[in-house]
Amino acid sequence: MASQQQQQAVGQMSQAGLQQTASTQQQLQDFDPVHRFKMLIPQLKESLQNLMKIAAMNLAHNTSIDNGIKSSDTPVQRFDKSLEEFYALCDQVELCLRLAHECLSQSIDSAKHSPNLVPTATKPDTVQTESMSYAQYLSMIKSQISCAKDIHNALLECSKKIAGKGQPQVII
Repeated sequence: MASQQQQQAVGQMSQAGLQQTASTQQQLQDFDPVHRFKMLIPQLKESLQNLMKIAAMNLAHNTSIDNGIKSSDTPVQRFDKSLEEFYALCDQVELCLRLAHECLSQSIDSAKHSPNLVPTATKPDTVQTESMSYAQYLSMIKSQISCAKDIHNALLECSKKIAGKGQPQVII
């Protein structure tokens, strides 16, 4: 009896763990712009189909009114609302693609500008394929410092120009 209860308790805990893992994966996928893009494409396709269907129905309805076959009493679906829905989905897709592009760009920049491992003197026999020599490491750090100084100087120059425009200039 006690072992059955223990087995049930273990089963419930593992189920709870699986649910927590699934919810965590869902949260991570919600932040992934590529996954969000893939989820939006079927919605976008459906919205476009709906938009074209409403446009065709409105065109047919207006044609029949122009030809004097029908009166304008029959209600038709609003084209502007379906067009607005389509544009909203297009905007979401664009944002997902821009975010994915920005993430890729940051990843590439990070790989390019972040230092790789420098082999330590304690383990000279192990060769790391992704490591760089100390001289390469120093040169990369010097270039990063130089870049930071350039940015700092540009910001200082810009702030001086902005401060200078606030003061009235005397023309002689």
